[in-house]
Amino acid sequence: MNLSHICIQRPVLTLVLNITIVLFGILGFTFLGVREYPSLDRPVISVTTNYVGASAEVIQSQITEPLEEYISGIDGIRQISSVSREERRTVTVEFGLDMDLNDAANNVIERVTRAARQLPQDADPPVVAKEDGNSQPIIALNVRSSTRNPLELTEIADKIVKQRIQTIKGVSQVPIWGAKTYSMRLWLYADRMAAMGITPQDVQAALARENVELPSGRVEGNSTELSVRTLGRLRTPADFDNLAIRQEGTRTIHLKDIGYAVLDAENQRTILKRDNVPMIAVAIIPQPGANYLDIAHEFYKRLEGLQKEMPADVELIMAFDTTRFIDKAIEEVVETILIAFLLVIFIIFLFLRDWRTTLIPVLAIPVSLVGTFFVMFLMGFSINILTLLAMVLAIGIVVDDAIVVMENIYAKIEAGMSPYQAAMQGSREVYLAVIATTISLVVVFLPLIFLQGLVGRLFIEFGVVLGTSVLLSCFVALTLTPMACRFMLRHREKPNWLYRKTEPFFTALTRTYENSLRAFMRHRWQGPVGLAGAVLLIVLIVTELPQELAPLEDRSELFVPITGPEGATFEYMERFINEMTGAVMQALPDQERQAIVSLTSPGHSATGSVNSGFLRIMLTEPDQRARSQREIAQQMAALTRQ
Repeated sequence: MNLSHICIQRPVLTLVLNITIVLFGILGFTFLGVREYPSLDRPVISVTTNYVGASAEVIQSQITEPLEEYISGIDGIRQISSVSREERRTVTVEFGLDMDLNDAANNVIERVTRAARQLPQDADPPVVAKEDGNSQPIIALNVRSSTRNPLELTEIADKIVKQRIQTIKGVSQVPIWGAKTYSMRLWLYADRMAAMGITPQDVQAALARENVELPSGRVEGNSTELSVRTLGRLRTPADFDNLAIRQEGTRTIHLKDIGYAVLDAENQRTILKRDNVPMIAVAIIPQPGANYLDIAHEFYKRLEGLQKEMPADVELIMAFDTTRFIDKAIEEVVETILIAFLLVIFIIFLFLRDWRTTLIPVLAIPVSLVGTFFVMFLMGFSINILTLLAMVLAIGIVVDDAIVVMENIYAKIEAGMSPYQAAMQGSREVYLAVIATTISLVVVFLPLIFLQGLVGRLFIEFGVVLGTSVLLSCFVALTLTPMACRFMLRHREKPNWLYRKTEPFFTALTRTYENSLRAFMRHRWQGPVGLAGAVLLIVLIVTELPQELAPLEDRSELFVPITGPEGATFEYMERFINEMTGAVMQALPDQERQAIVSLTSPGHSATGSVNSGFLRIMLTEPDQRARSQREIAQQMAALTRQ
């Protein structure tokens, strides 16, 4: 007695087993994340060190080079890159795909600790951080106002917008781009300081000495106790202006004697604009494995409430939303799955010409596909284009075993056996054949699991999903299919109307195949020749086809990085990007572009001061604009050269 016989005799057990598979699949589906492609990001570790007052050359020689020397000896490193700027150095260590992120971080921390002894004593300790390759923003929202300055917009973005968005399930970080935080800036007159013999270190020491708030103890009584607080913090520009720098006899030199204090932005060397209008952007970075589409749906729900809470002079404008491309891609693949499902049902019905015999093999499709979701959950996979494409391919495969079992049982029923006897004998005859067929199919996709590198990460989920669905289809074919045949198939003395009308066609089709097979067997030498010709043709076609990892996709966006010459100031870069933005706005009509986002930020290399920025041009949908993205990109390149 095999598994099929047990399931035929115990139909309730068969239903429970298959329903359990479906329930576990539904449970796993609720925990799966949704993204465009499988996770392909390598473990990346960043090491950042601040050295106040140091030039880029000093950072390069005294910090970057010693750290790189120690870090380079770690096993599994794919690439080391570093950026040395004034007062700051960042070393980025990228490991191979097979390296665990936590192990990589521990190895880097151990090497950085050993290298810290060779760093300057007054430099800040190196900070080692794990960088999630998936931590790319998926949504960005602009906060704009024609009456408020960037400081006020930053406060609105931080206190209102960020607070509402960061509680969305699956959100990891909510950075604010172009933020201008309040800071007290001290402007000093060099000539007055020289005349009084005061150095910037004297001002720094005075700030450290006077601008403090220390614990002052408490006053205790018989029945009460009070805490004593010393108000030593400087809060207003007037407080800083009256800061005592030095005491010379009876004269006290204050900050207002050598400069002045003003409440302004902490960072004045970065700016974010949209169509040349300064603004603030709030971005959303998802957690690893989060459902991007759920985050986007919840974001738009909360955006409606935020629009009502904003002051009348503040606008919330969508900067970009990458989830719409994921949503479209997933939607198209789901439509393909439904079409494939309907086509499989149609083809089965076309040849079997009976709804009962059509329904039995079709039952294998939902059980096999839905049950695969639970295995995906256990493996840490996600719902993406490749896993869904595997299901599209599996739809036509998972019904094969069920059709083989059902057809053999149906043939015995037509020969006069009872449904119970036909199910028992028919399932026994094809039991090993079904298992062998399933194993052969799974073995075909098994090598995908052992692929290494980027291709392996890309296709391992595809192979596992397809192999799992085939294995589950074998289980369904050996359990649910013979049990369903016992109760649903009946011997008919007279075929139905559709069967009678279409039978001559299938009889002629069978006769034609039989005649062609007899003719081929008389000239069997044509088989090897045809096979060799097909292989040669395949080789010729493959060598002529262009090769790439993924097909190019037009997402209606252009990214233009801009780097200024040696010694370029922030004001120079801002002026240049404003000119570029104006030229682009004139070159691209409104019907071809949606917005132009520009960002200017300072950077310093080891060879000198270099400022950088970029333009992000968001175009209309490809099917709505007159020109192609390639033509627009060529025009942007021409504008840049000018």
